[in-house]
Amino acid sequence: MEHTRYMTLTELDELELLALARDSIAAGLEHRTRAPLPQGPFSPALSEHRSVFVTLRIDEELRGCCGSIEPSRPLFEEVWCSAAAAAFGDPRFPPLGGVEWPRTHLHLSILEPLQPLSAASEQQLLDQLRPRIDGLVLELGSARVTFLPSVWEQLPDKIAFLRHLKAKAGWHPDFWSPQMKAWRYGAYGIGDEGMRE
Repeated sequence: MEHTRYMTLTELDELELLALARDSIAAGLEHRTRAPLPQGPFSPALSEHRSVFVTLRIDEELRGCCGSIEPSRPLFEEVWCSAAAAAFGDPRFPPLGGVEWPRTHLHLSILEPLQPLSAASEQQLLDQLRPRIDGLVLELGSARVTFLPSVWEQLPDKIAFLRHLKAKAGWHPDFWSPQMKAWRYGAYGIGDEGMRE
């Protein structure tokens, strides 16, 4: 996979992305339907096709997380749609309510390009993983699952990180297949205080 060079986000870009995420959720709360995408104009960096995950937390507890692994649309559109999906479409949670909204914190994880990993065994994969740096994607057949780099905060041990990810896919923690495909990626984090993380 060819490594893509993305434009650097400015502080203004970061603030605009956070505002887009918040506006998307606020519009969904007000209209009870997905609001139309703002027309911009947007900076060249926000118009690049990039992948992003939007994570919602209340009192440090996860309240929703949705996004994309492969870049398929402009970053501003990805943030708008992923924020609404995290608030109202994450199947693990009921739709976000208006009472919860003022206490909800947002985090955007803007993904770097996926880097394929060649691993014939679980140990070879573990040897290539960089704790607190790498997100990880596993794929086997039609199943594809990922953990963002931020998950290292809850699972700092490489073995636990990998085995919990396999469990997330519905596989036994000890499961391994020669057909398993794996990728790692970095992520650029923006918290809703406008600070880089």
